[in-house]
Amino acid sequence: MASKRSLLSLLILQGYAATALAQQPPSPVSAIETLVIEAQRSSNTVARAVQEEAPNLVNIMTVEEMRKLPDVNIAEAVRRIPGVSLETDTGEGRYINIRGIDADLNSTTFGGLRLPPSNNASPFGGGRAVALDAIPTGLVGAITVTKTNLPEQDAEALGGTIEITPKTAPRNGKFFFDGRVGSGYESLRGTGITDLSVSTGGRFGGRTADKGELEGFGDKPFSVVFTSSYYEDKRGVDDVEPAFLDDGIHSPLTYAGWDQRHYQYNRKRHGIGIDLGYQPDRNNSYFVRAFDAGYTETVLRNRLTITPDGNPVVAGGGFVDGMTANGFDKTLRDEKERINNKVFAIGGKNTIDDKVLDYRLGYTRGSYTKYYDYNSDFNFTPAAATINYNNSGSGNTPRFAVNGADYLNPANYTLASFQNSTQDIRDHEASAATNLKLPVKWSNADEESIKVGLNGRWRNRSATGQPYSYTAIPAIPLTAASGGGNVNFYGGAYDNGPQIAAGSLQNILAANQKISANNAINSALQTQNDKEDVYATYAQYQMTDGKLGIIGGVRFEDTRAQYGANAKGVDANGNAFVSPVNGTSHYSNFFPSLQLKYELMPSTQIRAAYSSTIARPGFNQITPSLNINPSANLVTQGNPNLKPITANAFDLSFEHYLPDAGILSVGLFDKEFSNYIVGSTTDQTFPNNGLFAGFVGVAHVVSYSNAAKSHARGLEFNYEQKFKSLPEALSGLGAGLNYTFVSSSFEIRPGESSSLPSTSRHTANASVFYERNGLNMRLGGYYLSRNLWAIGGSSATDVFSEPRFSLDLGGSYAITRQVALYFAAKNLTDTPLTFSEGSSNRVIQREFYGPTYQLGLNITY
Repeated sequence: MASKRSLLSLLILQGYAATALAQQPPSPVSAIETLVIEAQRSSNTVARAVQEEAPNLVNIMTVEEMRKLPDVNIAEAVRRIPGVSLETDTGEGRYINIRGIDADLNSTTFGGLRLPPSNNASPFGGGRAVALDAIPTGLVGAITVTKTNLPEQDAEALGGTIEITPKTAPRNGKFFFDGRVGSGYESLRGTGITDLSVSTGGRFGGRTADKGELEGFGDKPFSVVFTSSYYEDKRGVDDVEPAFLDDGIHSPLTYAGWDQRHYQYNRKRHGIGIDLGYQPDRNNSYFVRAFDAGYTETVLRNRLTITPDGNPVVAGGGFVDGMTANGFDKTLRDEKERINNKVFAIGGKNTIDDKVLDYRLGYTRGSYTKYYDYNSDFNFTPAAATINYNNSGSGNTPRFAVNGADYLNPANYTLASFQNSTQDIRDHEASAATNLKLPVKWSNADEESIKVGLNGRWRNRSATGQPYSYTAIPAIPLTAASGGGNVNFYGGAYDNGPQIAAGSLQNILAANQKISANNAINSALQTQNDKEDVYATYAQYQMTDGKLGIIGGVRFEDTRAQYGANAKGVDANGNAFVSPVNGTSHYSNFFPSLQLKYELMPSTQIRAAYSSTIARPGFNQITPSLNINPSANLVTQGNPNLKPITANAFDLSFEHYLPDAGILSVGLFDKEFSNYIVGSTTDQTFPNNGLFAGFVGVAHVVSYSNAAKSHARGLEFNYEQKFKSLPEALSGLGAGLNYTFVSSSFEIRPGESSSLPSTSRHTANASVFYERNGLNMRLGGYYLSRNLWAIGGSSATDVFSEPRFSLDLGGSYAITRQVALYFAAKNLTDTPLTFSEGSSNRVIQREFYGPTYQLGLNITY
């Protein structure tokens, strides 16, 4: 027999299911499956009980928990889980790292189907990371982070797996409605927010008792749930990006120039989904699901670039630099893109006697479409000018004064270049899976079973891009393409003069657009057609004997991949040409695992686990061709000889579950990697012509290789408790704290070691909250220590993301049982995103966004 604690936990979980279930013998449904049934309204108590019952190490967050803080996408919500850290971009969370392992090396699934990436700009060029800012929290029911893999799970999860659980209809058959209507204010630009979502559904068909209650599974066997979400904001970003001379003669803080960047984004995020179910009896169920989520975004980046001539002299505690050789550039990037994820799945589950068979067919797609990307450049080279500057600005950014040049006057600037480009990347995956679970009696254990399965994934990825040139560019003065007065930003530290008006040059130069010979070559170099098929089978054994639980087995995966691209060559006459190049890869791997769980006492247990996983090279990393991206000043050279990364992971944890969904846990982990993929970055300056037309200033050149053995080892601590023993009014108080320590190492360059990319040594979440009499208030803080962001040619040019701390406030008040007022304040600390270079911590980018405030209504029936 199972332990009393296990039986009690299952009874608690099943209490959230249908009232009809209480009138029948308990069905053989696992805790995780019960959470799926009630995903849209499961409480943190249910999620915590599922975590306790799970055979492996998982953390679960329901939509109820996500809404307690102002997290608009699931990346921002998941960072609250221990062992998870967040990568941000444009003031919003985008990528998730698990136990210090960067997002390219983890996996994301939606309803069990792997999601392909939708954003081509993953942190380390792997192109496999799913941009979670494209998925609104209103679209999902729960999120599970798996940290120790089971044989039945896909092995491509070096750090872990993020499983997004869709909303499904409750078994009790009742109609439900959850809606949100809200707005907000972003303080940096004074712009507004639209926040709308709705989830509704229920069960129908069959018989219904007089009182509307279900009498059995034949009552209302059909179910439908519809979910829709829309969130729009117009976030501004203030940014300054210095570059340093590094000529070996002058001080390390001598500037080669800097960018003053004024951004205006407009993001329209959407999510829509439908879940159809049919469960005629307790032993048979079927489903059809379809979801679409993503966003459309426009960006205007007005940039003033100041470039001294590189001959500074020390004067008055700073530098004086002549500007006759170079000068000033004013540029505008006017770009529109769409990021999209699509999911379709059909499947079922049948219990035949004591055997359970489930099966699924699926299709997922991630796509990135850049509709246009116009980049204009106006130059001003003064006849004689000097600039006085130092490094004393906010966050060690430049402070300066210009003498002898009216650099803010648009009449002094003349159009020098104009480019446009489009891009389309589509990543499709079809899949099929079937699993069979049957009981066995191989020992005297209370419960024993084996599970076997087959799985196939067929993935196709295509990438195309088209740059455009403009002929006969006239000497248009900036006065003809700018508007408004001087733009003063960055807390009043910088002036950019009048902004370049969006759309003005497109209209003037539309007839001049062409595809030059170099454009055609660049387009061919961006073209990729890749195919990756993975076939898998596994066998998994599970047993429970009193207080002991064991699960283990082995998974086998066979990978067959083809990579098609183009390479550039030069003929005997010196003329450039492109020709197709192809690469293939075929490898097989076994992934054993063994995990034990032992109950020390009720609600207290220890776990020990060994698991093995893989991370395949990214398509951009292994392509046999060169990729040139002028709009991003990026050149990427793939390495077709890359090997996949494999890992052996060891875990040991102690868990004590407290009342009211509380927990106290501590765990140790050790991940040992083979063939870790290293991206190396060097900085080069290319001529602004030929293949490199559109490159302005320093460009980043990236390539990849396999490193020797690497590791990530660390500790996780998690504590959360409600203080219900306090006096009456204070009994709603509670607090939470989780902390993750990671010590990692890999060979960053021959004979030189470093912490793994994206791996912060310290990550922490802390919260205090009050939940009583319809009032729910929560203050949450998040801290992330310094981590390696980009690998340079030497330690002096490695780029690091600096420590950051953010503070958010969320709250709601139940006006009635059906209507609650919600309010939130995000980024109260106005934390800047800062990047530094080398061990000297020279700031090369520092941007901030301002706090955001939200207000609205949650409506529930």
